[in-house]
Amino acid sequence: MPNVHIEKEAVEELEGGEYNREPVPDKALKGPKAFWGMYAGEHAAGTEFMIGPLFLAAGASLKDLFIGLLIGNILAVLTWRYLVLPIAMKRRMTLYYQLEQIAGGSMVKLYNVTNGVLFCFLAGAMITVSASAVGVPFDVRFEVPEATFGLSGAGFTLIVAIVGALIALVAARGYNMVARFSNIAAPWMILVFVACGIVSLAQMDAHSFAKLNTVWNDGVEYVKLANGSVDFGLGKIIIFSWLCNAAMHFGMADLSIFRFTKNKSAGWAPAIGMFLGHYVAWICAAFLLAALIATNPNETLNAAGKVQADPGFLAWNALGWAGIICVVIAGWTTANPTIYRAGLAFQSLMPKSAHPVTGVVLAGAVATIAGVFPNLSAQLLGFVGTYGMILGPIGAIIFVNHYLAKPLGIHEDPAVAKKTTFNVAVLLAWVIPMAAGLWLIFGKGQFAAYLVIPAWILSGILYIIFAKLMHGSKSNSSDS
Repeated sequence: MPNVHIEKEAVEELEGGEYNREPVPDKALKGPKAFWGMYAGEHAAGTEFMIGPLFLAAGASLKDLFIGLLIGNILAVLTWRYLVLPIAMKRRMTLYYQLEQIAGGSMVKLYNVTNGVLFCFLAGAMITVSASAVGVPFDVRFEVPEATFGLSGAGFTLIVAIVGALIALVAARGYNMVARFSNIAAPWMILVFVACGIVSLAQMDAHSFAKLNTVWNDGVEYVKLANGSVDFGLGKIIIFSWLCNAAMHFGMADLSIFRFTKNKSAGWAPAIGMFLGHYVAWICAAFLLAALIATNPNETLNAAGKVQADPGFLAWNALGWAGIICVVIAGWTTANPTIYRAGLAFQSLMPKSAHPVTGVVLAGAVATIAGVFPNLSAQLLGFVGTYGMILGPIGAIIFVNHYLAKPLGIHEDPAVAKKTTFNVAVLLAWVIPMAAGLWLIFGKGQFAAYLVIPAWILSGILYIIFAKLMHGSKSNSSDS
């Protein structure tokens, strides 16, 4: 297994610490170790403690979970390798600099703010995860209320506020502090997930797949009795696991990472994150809920009598204090860099006279406010799909610009060619699919991950149309 520890200098460069406005030179290119390590650490973190149990709570069968996650994660790896890597190696620029050349600097700021707000909601969910563990020794359990913006209780809200403030304080110390904190935790995190799975199997007395499947199915039936009809079938699992990181691959965010690779083999690095984190860790975390339902089902119910996934208590039930510590750190190590990145996005809108950590403090405050609403973290299966649907279309525009601009006779890097800071064609091609997707999600109850690829395709088509209408054909342009 590759070492999941990554030197902080390497992490900072891979995240965009250098060569932000120029192609990465040959002297700065890196071998595969940095990429395999980064993906291993990034995808076995706090989100796994929350997402894993939600599969059972959503009614997924064990067979569908094993098969669906296998297929979906393979598709995700292939998308990184064949969609993102070729463009990254050809141009060797960050997502933001490439987008600036296509959309203009002002348009990039709009993208940054959108990205920053979404980062804050993700960080808020991880603050909730950490707080769920902090509250266990004090007998403060978080409750998932019916209302999306309902509170869990005064005690839990106070814990969230304290945890959020501490996480924001670490993030405000800068990226080196964030990377150092994460690197200390990353090497043993996956081992704790495996330990959770092994202990849960023992608690369920599951010494064969048949027995495990029986216990799992009993758990799904228990959830249906408590929560009503639930269904998360094979197709939905495949699509979710493929597209839960759509912002990174279909949305091209990881151009900023792969621009540093020496060779194509780094394109397979996401495989270790997908199969350690989004396969092993998700399934092990799901076993935590199955074991608790099998051994002490009443502890899974909230005040309304519905089953909820309480990551802190689930880990406590399996590993005691070791589980508590792991959930706290897992949530912390996910929220820290997320708040830092959101802070950078917000900082880009502030005057140069503003303090360098103002954006991070603002991001920490927004994330903490999001964290006090437990229903947001309980809806992670839908949120990550929505996240991908919103940011994914930007990747389609980059794809068209890279592969299709010249063959179709439209301007490549039109913001540079037209000397504009705001390309309206990009805005319309991004916003129209996004608005339609949000309407289908929140107005019609459509599963968000289903909309990622349709939005991506529609955005690419619209960009071609609007680019031709607004900028004319390159062959007919005086600056061609």
